[in-house]
Amino acid sequence: MSTQSLDLTVVGWIGTEVRIHHESDGGVPFTTFRLGSTRRWLDRQAGVWRDAQTEWFNVKVWRTTALNAARSLRKGDPVIVQGQLSTEEWVGADGPRTSLVLEASALGPNLVFGSSHFARTMSPAVADADGVPADVSGLEELAEDAELPEDVPDGAGAAPVADDEQELALARTR
Repeated sequence: MSTQSLDLTVVGWIGTEVRIHHESDGGVPFTTFRLGSTRRWLDRQAGVWRDAQTEWFNVKVWRTTALNAARSLRKGDPVIVQGQLSTEEWVGADGPRTSLVLEASALGPNLVFGSSHFARTMSPAVADADGVPADVSGLEELAEDAELPEDVPDGAGAAPVADDEQELALARTR
């Protein structure tokens, strides 16, 4: 039995709608979307950037991460995805087909292209090794039915809320 795996980090853009699913044999949630990644390089002779072929991956995310991804990510978002790469084979109308599947263990927005506001989701079963509930008083819980501004679809692209002390500290460094 092999202990090796093909771990991969892909930087790219979400090319399809982010869809949430539940397995029929127990309701384990998973989310899927297509991720496109195009390598770019500077052609020094022509003085222009060139694009290579776009590589496409089917991204699959499981459990709580799947729920968080479905709430946070939208088609067209720049993302960074880390996980294990595998292939998936099936028979389509054109005959046998193969696709690359990246089973994500970590993912998030690529902050090179914008900003994000992180909101921790808390499990009601949060406890330490002795079964004592953890002190989460300093953490903000993201409610399942949190109200969002009407012009922000499900929180996508919401501007981070600045903390007054943080704003003052930034102003002093400028």
